[in-house]
Amino acid sequence: MSRLYLIRHGKPASVWGDADDDPGLDDQGSSQARGARDALQALPPALRPQLVVSSPLRRCRETAQPLADALGVDVEIEPLVGEIPTPKGMLATDRSAWLRRAFLGAWAEIEGDLDYDAWRRGIAAALVARPNTAVFSHFVAINAVLSCLAGDDRVMSFRPDHASISILETDGRSLTLVTRGREAATGVL
Repeated sequence: MSRLYLIRHGKPASVWGDADDDPGLDDQGSSQARGARDALQALPPALRPQLVVSSPLRRCRETAQPLADALGVDVEIEPLVGEIPTPKGMLATDRSAWLRRAFLGAWAEIEGDLDYDAWRRGIAAALVARPNTAVFSHFVAINAVLSCLAGDDRVMSFRPDHASISILETDGRSLTLVTRGREAATGVL
């Protein structure tokens, strides 16, 4: 079995619902990114990630970069581990309310033109083939993977803190949760 690390991005300079739909990290988020790098670099050599994958969004790329620099590798951009897709035609100003409603329900109940239950299973399936990899992603995408592994249909069953590291194992055919990362004491923000 090989390890896979699922890391939530560091604290962004603005939160979802604000004017900037692709913020970078604030100072605390940059510090959290370095902390995630240090935690992964402190692992025994056989358990350290060798590859770095990130959501295309800036806050994830900036969280991933310190580890990529330390490993001497490029950050591979993977849209599958990005934010949950907003329904077609939805205004950006309506996204926050839509997400808040989604958090209260099950994956199959999310309003929109996409099969969100299939979306979450697709993320988990994509990660199976990523041994020895650190994957930098988002609150909802991390919930998607962990809920899939637990057989939990709730959209929000875990509140990963910024730069929280969840550990998974893969044998190339399946994923297993080893441990959830640090949970946030507050909400998504």
